Parts: sequence; structure tokens; C-alpha cells
Amino acid sequence: MTVLAAIDIGGTKCAVSLGAVKQGKMNIMEKLRFPTPLNPEAAIQQIISSLEILLPKYPKEKIAAIGVSCGGPLDSRKGLILSPPNLPGWDQIDIITPFQERFGIPVSLQNDANACALAEWHWGAGKGCKNMIFLTFGTGMGAGLILNGQLYSGTNDMAGEVGHIRLKADGPIGYGKAGSFEGFCSGGGIAQIAKNMAATALRQGQGPSYCRTWNDLAEVTAQKAGEAAQAGDQTALHVFDLVGQQLGQGLAMLIDLLNPERIVIGSIYGRQQGLLEPIIMNVLRQEALSISLNICEVIPSGLGEQVGDYAGLSVAMELAYQNGTKFY
Repeated sequence: MTVLAAIDIGGTKCAVSLGAVKQGKMNIMEKLRFPTPLNPEAAIQQIISSLEILLPKYPKEKIAAIGVSCGGPLDSRKGLILSPPNLPGWDQIDIITPFQERFGIPVSLQNDANACALAEWHWGAGKGCKNMIFLTFGTGMGAGLILNGQLYSGTNDMAGEVGHIRLKADGPIGYGKAGSFEGFCSGGGIAQIAKNMAATALRQGQGPSYCRTWNDLAEVTAQKAGEAAQAGDQTALHVFDLVGQQLGQGLAMLIDLLNPERIVIGSIYGRQQGLLEPIIMNVLRQEALSISLNICEVIPSGLGEQVGDYAGLSVAMELAYQNGTKFY
């Protein structure tokens, strides 16, 4: 059995996993999570310590590769993390060398959206596709692109930064830009929209019967807005109508530009598909080229809330493939 190791570095937590491919499926064998330390040196040391706990449990197995998944910007070729907004102080951090030197195992780094795209392509909703787009639609909005049967990361790892595209002249702020795709279609953006709409409704005297879940606007989150919408709250339903409209606009651009056979959307879309799908499909029928739309599926993540657990393992498997490892 060939074992792969994965490292997921996030703004609030890190995870270290071991997995093995069996009959075309990735099986996660072990996993350790811990809050992300305050500085990169401490984080790297804790990741090494976690691997030192997990790897000896499988002394007879070959550890083929280690895959690192982290938010960008980064330089995957040099193995450098380049000041991601959710990781203050991680400036030009070499994330590859410490693990290569300690464990003597090949290591590869990839943007988290790209890593999730690879995971969905290998084992999730994108399996069997030649051209696929994965959209994160979680805390932020990013894309991983599988084009012509391989990951496309661009000239300097910046392909797929769809969250920065401006959809309207003004609107909620995401990726540092008002009216951006991320502003309208992310957890932070939805919270902004919900707070603004609820405040407006309350000012207009539309009280508890119309706006019954918004007593403390400071505590409004995308999750709470989604729960309110599921319960039939009119303000929350207006929020998700706007989100769906803008998500549809963004998807139409991607379909016209890249002509994918499948768009897989993670996180919030899977939780709110019932609300969002009719809205986005109506927009797509109006905005996208019909010949491209007719061959493109828009579906939620097949790996669901676990897609991040598989992300680093997909990076490790790609590296192992390149080094000649065969999986059965």
C-alpha cells in the first residue's frame, strides 16, 4: 500500500493527514488538527511534530509524497508562501524544505482552490471530466481550473482568482474590491448583504414578522442568514436572491470564457442549493451562450464539507504520479 501525507494550512486551523488510494478512491487513514500557531516557524514545527506522530504508525508502508494546501498568493515552483491575507506574517516562507530535510520525502505546494479542484477531479463531482471548474464559495471565492485534463495554474499561480472580478460598480466588499464576485458570493459578503438589508428593513418599520431573526445585526453571519432563509424569513430570502443573481452572472462569464463540461461549487452552495439553483439557472439561461450552457453541469461538491481534507492528498498524489508511483 502506498501512503500519502497531506498538510492543510489555514488562517484558523491546520490539519495533517495520511491517506491511501484503494480501487480509485482515497481513504483517509489518520488526521490531526490544531489551531494555526501565531507565527510560521511555530506552525512548521507543530506540523513536523504531527507527522512524527502519524508516520511511525505505518512503518512498513512507503510514504510516496507530501502535499501542502494553502491559501495564496504563493509560488508553487519554489515552494514559497507569499503573504496570504489570512496568514499575517507568512512572508516568503519556504514551506517545502523543512519537510524534505526532516523526512526525506518529495513535497509539493499548491493553492487551496487548486488543491480542492484536483480532489474533486480525482474523487468527487469532477471525476471523469476533461474540463472542470471548482469554485470554493466559502470564506472567500476562488477557482481551481482543470483544463484539457490537467490543472491550469497560470504563469505565476494566479489563475482562477475569480473573486477579484467586479460584477457591479458598487456592492459588498470582497478581495478588497466593492461589488466583486467574492463580495457577493462568499461567507463574508453574504454577511455584509444580510446586515445591510436587515438594517434597511428595520428602518422602514418592517419589524419582527418581516425581519424576525435580526435582533443583533452585529452577530449576523452567512450561516445565520442561510438558516433564516430556510425558515422562510423574507429578508434572508431577498439576500439569497441577490447572491444567486450575482453567482449566475459570474458563472455565465466562466461558461462563455472557458466552455467547461462541469462547474463544481463548494461549501455554501451545497448547503443552500435549494435556494440558489433555480435563481442561477434562470440567469444562466438569459446570459450564457446556449451552446456552451447546454453541455455544462453546475453541481455541488461531491466531497462536501470534507473537500479540504482531501485537498493536500490530491497534491501529494499528483507529485507521486510525476515521480512514477502507480496507484491501484
